[in-house]
Amino acid sequence: MKRLLIPCLTLLFSLTFINAHAQTTPDGSSQAMMGYGNAVAVSDGQVFVGETGNIHQTGIVYVYGQSDMDWTQQAMLKPSDGEIGNGFGSSIFADGNRVLIGAPDRADGMGAAYLFERASDGSWSQSAMMALTDSTEGELGASVTMNGDHAFVGAPDEEDGLGAVYVFSRDDAGSWTQQARLANPDTARGTGFGSALASDGSRLMVGAPGEQGGAVYVFSNDGMGSWSMQTTLANQRVDERAGFGATLSLNGNELLIGAPGHDAASGAVFLYRSDDSGSWSYDSRLAAFDGGPFVQFGSSLAFVGSDAWIGAPNAEDGRGALYRYSRDMSGNWTGAGKLGGPDRGEDDSFAGTFAVDGDVAVAGLPGSDYGAGSAAIMERDASGNWMVAKKIIPEGGSVLQPITGSEVECTEGEADMFECSNMNMLSFLPLDAIGADRGVRVNDMWGWTDPQTGNEYAIIGRNEGTSFVNVSDPMNPVFVATIPMPDDAQSAVWRDIKVYDNHAFIVADNAGHHGMQVVDLTELRNFDGEPLHLEQVAHYDGIHSAHNVVINEDSGFAYVVGSSGGGNTCGGGLHMVNIQDPTNPTFAGCFSDPSTGRSGTGYSHDAQCVNYEGPDEDYQGREICIGANETAISIADVTDKENPEAIATASYPDYGYVHQGWLTEDHRYFFQNDELDELSGNVENTRTLIWDLSDLDDPQFVREYFLDNSSSDHNLYIKDNIMYQSNYVSGLQVLDVSDPANPVKVGEFDTVPWGEDTPGFSGSWSNYPYFQSGIVVMTSGREGIFILKRQQQDL
Repeated sequence: MKRLLIPCLTLLFSLTFINAHAQTTPDGSSQAMMGYGNAVAVSDGQVFVGETGNIHQTGIVYVYGQSDMDWTQQAMLKPSDGEIGNGFGSSIFADGNRVLIGAPDRADGMGAAYLFERASDGSWSQSAMMALTDSTEGELGASVTMNGDHAFVGAPDEEDGLGAVYVFSRDDAGSWTQQARLANPDTARGTGFGSALASDGSRLMVGAPGEQGGAVYVFSNDGMGSWSMQTTLANQRVDERAGFGATLSLNGNELLIGAPGHDAASGAVFLYRSDDSGSWSYDSRLAAFDGGPFVQFGSSLAFVGSDAWIGAPNAEDGRGALYRYSRDMSGNWTGAGKLGGPDRGEDDSFAGTFAVDGDVAVAGLPGSDYGAGSAAIMERDASGNWMVAKKIIPEGGSVLQPITGSEVECTEGEADMFECSNMNMLSFLPLDAIGADRGVRVNDMWGWTDPQTGNEYAIIGRNEGTSFVNVSDPMNPVFVATIPMPDDAQSAVWRDIKVYDNHAFIVADNAGHHGMQVVDLTELRNFDGEPLHLEQVAHYDGIHSAHNVVINEDSGFAYVVGSSGGGNTCGGGLHMVNIQDPTNPTFAGCFSDPSTGRSGTGYSHDAQCVNYEGPDEDYQGREICIGANETAISIADVTDKENPEAIATASYPDYGYVHQGWLTEDHRYFFQNDELDELSGNVENTRTLIWDLSDLDDPQFVREYFLDNSSSDHNLYIKDNIMYQSNYVSGLQVLDVSDPANPVKVGEFDTVPWGEDTPGFSGSWSNYPYFQSGIVVMTSGREGIFILKRQQQDL
């Protein structure tokens, strides 16, 4: 029989220890996190792996079994009322021919648990759903366990984090009904009561790893269906953020309790024993013999016979490790070692989850494949040695398929599955159709038109490289080339590209020693049907990582902004590079305004640099840069690169994160977005700020314009008095700004139509509206690229 293990605690504790940041800052996070491997279970030779975070379909639990001496995927379990984002598969407990699966995000966080049973022919079907009709948001199903005719389902978020556990029982007719509700004995909210469960039928262990170090509550059954609390297990040896009780494993009279947040998240595991009277006492403590801060030892654990196996997903630079502790006949710990796992890279988080039954075990690697996740099935041979039998991922490709061949008109608010208004879809290419591996997502983009052939190309940033797509036939785009990140770099969510003189200039943020790649775009003419693997023709190493690169094509200068990690960072401000000879970029100077930015160094998150042709006669013909500097916009005269001058700054009292902006074509108005004002609650709806720069020395705030939803805003661009905003989960928002003080919404295209338009960082990152053909190409992080046109527009 058995076994569950609960969702990977890697995420739980990383979220505990950090504050919210702008998605596109180096200390943010934007992994794909499809959730495969975040919960695993083993029973009766069957392996179960949950995938909770795939935003294109409901949560799934995959079932694996042996066939012809190989482990193969044999079933996909989905709930009967499955909806995207329900969290199905967040917790799993398997027992022979039954598996109980939690879906804590179902019904706006009310949650549920589903029971599936296996028939004699090996097929699985849902036999019950356990939910509450009178519950508010409580995340029922965040943890699950079973024993016989009793199912235990945790709801740690109920009553604003007070938490509860529900006991369901099966009657003689096979129906499951709620038998009891076990309330949190502690009145403190946020304790996470119900986050982890373990039971042997007569006893139920409930983890509450939240506040004050954590605790485990022991309940007992009187044999008549009544449950009462027997004792509380707490440990004075742990600190307040230990997460004591985050993971549990019960074996007879012994209980392993994980505290993966203890001691700066180095983690620890505690063994408790019960005597014949049922009294529990502390026995011993286990820690990683080669551990350190943040390895999160104890994020998963299980008894394997008398041994203890303990996962530390952040060990070995995030590769993860599985520790094995052995005992003698008297129960004394006598040895410790590591179990060999599969090939794994940094941040794969091996053993973030773990489960075992008999001679079969499974360990999740929820961080692998850029957060898509994988799992490793392990087997014990006749000599008692354990080895990896197979590393598994879901079978099948992307849920999303290419849409090409003909224009899809926006009719009655829809184009295919995508919501829209006044925007037709010419084509769509999912991630795997543009060279992206599993788990990779796309981010920023730019465009290039070949002056010799007239072909139009979209240049798309990925986690680990850059894709080039010929969009000259917009209904039949072709992936033509790719270039990987430099050898010394590391993958990054943030990549940015701009173009000058038939060359692309590529930077990436939080990417190690990436520098700036220079790519000769005329090599795309060599495409003959097989995607080209391009190489850089030059590499600028005056910076290491950088958030963006801005290019003024009229002057032949690049402005690298948001530099970090090495090189001349210029305080994160403008790092100016002469690219007039594209294959010989040379440093030209720095500019930053220390009165702006979160750290007081003048950090620029993004910028626009132009040869100024606006109404302010004092600066006409000068080269002007407008920086979006986190706390303010910064206007600078950079005509003399050795002696740039600050002109002015402008801000507003309720900023969240001054992110990016763009000038109108007459250089009079500047439209600016704020990436965090919706998420922080400063405003309720998506906001665009409008500045009048008629006098560059004295910018004037004109007004704030609000859209009709609350999605976070991102990159915006203006062409022919039309503004194209890539606003994450609400997709492309199109505004007529011919009267700059009074924008009018004239179109939209939602690339993520599967949920509400709330603040957050999925969906459309950027767009490029400057092709002469009039098409608009747009990236959407976990979807791919969309090629669109306005309905009243002739191509």
